[in-house]
Amino acid sequence: MKTILLRGGHVVDPANNIDAINDVLILNGVIKAVGQNIDVTADIDVRDCTGLIVAPGLIDIHVHLREPGQEYKEDLASGLGAAAAGGFTAVACMPNTAPVIDSAPIVRDLVTRAKDVHKARLWVIAALSKGMKNTELTEMADLKAAGAVAVSDDAYQVQDPLFLRRAMEYAAMVNLPVLLHCENTTLSEGGVMNEGLVSTELGLKGLPREAYELDVARAGLLAMLTGAKTHILHVSTRGEAELVRHFKQKGAPLTAETGPHYWCVTDEAVQGYNTHAKMNPPLRTSDDCAAMAAAVADGTMDAIATDHAPHADYEKTQEFALAPFGIVGLETSLALGITYLIKTGKVSWTRFIDAMSTQPAKIIGVAGGTLTPGAAADVTVIAPDVTWVVDAASFVSKGRNTPFDGVELRGRAVMTIVGGEVVHG
Repeated sequence: MKTILLRGGHVVDPANNIDAINDVLILNGVIKAVGQNIDVTADIDVRDCTGLIVAPGLIDIHVHLREPGQEYKEDLASGLGAAAAGGFTAVACMPNTAPVIDSAPIVRDLVTRAKDVHKARLWVIAALSKGMKNTELTEMADLKAAGAVAVSDDAYQVQDPLFLRRAMEYAAMVNLPVLLHCENTTLSEGGVMNEGLVSTELGLKGLPREAYELDVARAGLLAMLTGAKTHILHVSTRGEAELVRHFKQKGAPLTAETGPHYWCVTDEAVQGYNTHAKMNPPLRTSDDCAAMAAAVADGTMDAIATDHAPHADYEKTQEFALAPFGIVGLETSLALGITYLIKTGKVSWTRFIDAMSTQPAKIIGVAGGTLTPGAAADVTVIAPDVTWVVDAASFVSKGRNTPFDGVELRGRAVMTIVGGEVVHG
């Protein structure tokens, strides 16, 4: 394994309060030193990082890699490859696969096979209930022993508050975070986009924000009751952010995330019945976009996550109401943050990297998110000023379902290093 020196980059390491020009020395797969003018010998691979951002490897804790059972949409090789291309050194996969990731053997199989891909690392989120049917709890202790880092029923959200309470109590007992998609399906049933003026104009049934906000309130109350580490997935409304802020102030063991699409595009993108703008939670309003950016800036949204959800082209080229929810995001997330948050002055580099790396590692309790000497050398090198146009046809991911195809963005990962090995760039 090569010794690598990243020379003269702008190092942003929130875990160590570093925001300065520095060198980063990588030796035997770990961070050896961070500092200025590090001496090197002739056999070291020196990379000039002048004008580049050098950060702890980005981590996305909410992706759908479609294995097992839906490899025509994505597989470990394409998904982890897309992650590396987007600057991510690790991702955590959701359990809504076929079969569901609800047993120890499936967890172990994914963990083992992911190591052979030699791209981004894989962390596995297992199901909270067997078959994600919300009727019988999984064996969470066994899942954790097999390598699972959290539990979630994601899109198959638990509606029964007593069942959710018991699940959270079990998860707390074995120290596994609970990741919740918050949606009251009685209120949202049949909805396909944000409930509002645009849904009315298009004649599409709406998804009211209250369906999601009501469930965030329930999650906050149950987090306080059970003490379970509770993480709210893909927050999209101002009201949800205010509820998260409220429960944090009350001392609830609560964290939350939002996705890039929720701060930079509104439900107007659905005009023309554009299925590439169909997701759940749906795109909201300009006011919600502003609230999401502000919530990232002040830390109410601890993390940024993509909810990367690839689908086959034929699935998305259906009538809007029939097309599946979801967009891909691993290869655009970083640039959408730089373009709409950093370059607009809404969020600092330190807070941005904190939300893209340091906090995600803390939320699911894994190594990463730091350039501390001795830590695994997971590093993302970013060209913050490069301009490029999104070309979905060139994605490493099998998914092409993005509303950003053809959009000009700023910033891109030019090198992704995992365990001291350059896996992209």
